[in-house]
Amino acid sequence: MSEAQVVSLARRGPQRCRAITVRGVPCRNQAVEEAQFCRVHLPSDARESPNLLSGPLDILRRDDLAGLVEFLRRRMRGEYEVDTFGFDRELSEMVLPVLGPLIEKYWRVEVIGNDHLPAEGAALLTANHAGALPVDGVVLRSLVWQRPPHRHLRMLVADLAFTMPFLSGLVRKTGNTMACAEDAERLLDAGEIVAVFPEGFKGVGKGFRQRYRLQRFGRGGFVEVAIRTGTPIIPVSIVGSEEIYPMIADVRPLARLLGLPYFPITPLFPWLGPLGMLPLPSKWIVEFGEPIATEHLGPDAASDPMVVFETTDQVRQAIQQTLVKNLRIRRSAFW
Repeated sequence: MSEAQVVSLARRGPQRCRAITVRGVPCRNQAVEEAQFCRVHLPSDARESPNLLSGPLDILRRDDLAGLVEFLRRRMRGEYEVDTFGFDRELSEMVLPVLGPLIEKYWRVEVIGNDHLPAEGAALLTANHAGALPVDGVVLRSLVWQRPPHRHLRMLVADLAFTMPFLSGLVRKTGNTMACAEDAERLLDAGEIVAVFPEGFKGVGKGFRQRYRLQRFGRGGFVEVAIRTGTPIIPVSIVGSEEIYPMIADVRPLARLLGLPYFPITPLFPWLGPLGMLPLPSKWIVEFGEPIATEHLGPDAASDPMVVFETTDQVRQAIQQTLVKNLRIRRSAFW
């Protein structure tokens, strides 16, 4: 089927609508109770391939706003589908193409090893975290979708993201869920690619002097989940995120007052006001390492502290060594 035929089918709008009640395994962050959705009967390859689905920029380039208007009309009427985690695939595939120019032209992201991502089945991506704001997570999600095997990345994020006005709904709809073991296992059992940042706020909020030095990986909860589900762990090393907001100080009293884990001071923020929040155009290198198998360990190994510790340390060392290697390759942070 040609791209024109696919677009034509998409513009016909909803073929059948009904209200459903979604009930999943109880979890403290179960957010979706009811959802209305419509099914547009597209070929499976058209629904899964980002190259066949028009983003807003493509529509505007063709001076054809009919598809965008139809999309907005159905959104306003609540005629769209979400899964039990609140993930809205259609919305994600409209938003993600907008990030393309930033990734390709502004940060000039170089991707290495994306052939290590499975075309199907579960995988747990484990990445370093940095940059004062979690921009690296947004970039990683876009890279996994835009490049082969073109899959949606389901990220485990901190609870704080779901308490922020206006942003919490978008965080949920773009495929993220709170970092709890129950949801992680359900996603992996369903064959999804899941991403976790074990450093948490310790990584994203560290000072510029500590750049590219991995912080503690917690208690290895992500490894326990991977072992229980027999999921391979793919170490991901992200170079470039440390320089977008060089954090030179942390105003802790102000952070406590605002209920934040840290309050960053950078060379531009807060001195330039909102302009100081613009990320700097650093050069990025993102490398997906070789998968670390866990299936041979067996589910019972998740209760063995020594196995969990050794696997956690193996993942951490793989990321740190790759960071050092790619920093040497990059040479300059902005060229």
